[in-house]
Amino acid sequence: MKEIKNIIFDMGRVLLKFDPYVSLNTYCENEEDKALIYRELFEGPEWIMGDEGKITNGQRYELVKERIPGRLHRTLKLVVENWEMCMEPVEGALEFYGLIKEKGYNTYVLSNACNRFYGYFPRFYDLDSFEGVVVSSDVKMIKPDSAIYEYILNTYNLNPEECLFIDDVEVNIEAAEAAGIKGFVFRNNYEELKKLLKI
Repeated sequence: MKEIKNIIFDMGRVLLKFDPYVSLNTYCENEEDKALIYRELFEGPEWIMGDEGKITNGQRYELVKERIPGRLHRTLKLVVENWEMCMEPVEGALEFYGLIKEKGYNTYVLSNACNRFYGYFPRFYDLDSFEGVVVSSDVKMIKPDSAIYEYILNTYNLNPEECLFIDDVEVNIEAAEAAGIKGFVFRNNYEELKKLLKI
């Protein structure tokens, strides 16, 4: 097996926390309203469409509000505009990322994310410290599509056997492994990661 030289990170729940209930708890008045907006916004087709780059985050509101009672339109708009308030580093992530860079690994981001990515991500991580960043809405491809894995490999001329992909979603890991990339299912299990990388 070839030595790992490149670490490819998923973003949500790996580098940054993602919890829709932070914004829902902030703006919704009761559990019923929370459940409705959660279902229609975060589980509705518009969430994936944003990640696919078919619509912007702002356009999500216009589409989702058609399925939401008028009394909740203002609340929905606040949630759509501020859902990323939950985005802060996963516990231990900044330290682990610093260690990886110190050990000389090349680092990449491969994330399903909408056009708001560049608003929140650089608040916590220096984009220039990554050798490459692939955001699904930019390239109009989305994990676990095989095309997005081929895209990152080809764009940055990476040998898949020298890459480790870290993601919290098993199906995304399986797709990476199908592309020849070693995968690691992340569950805040830094010690396992360190052991794997021998650091």
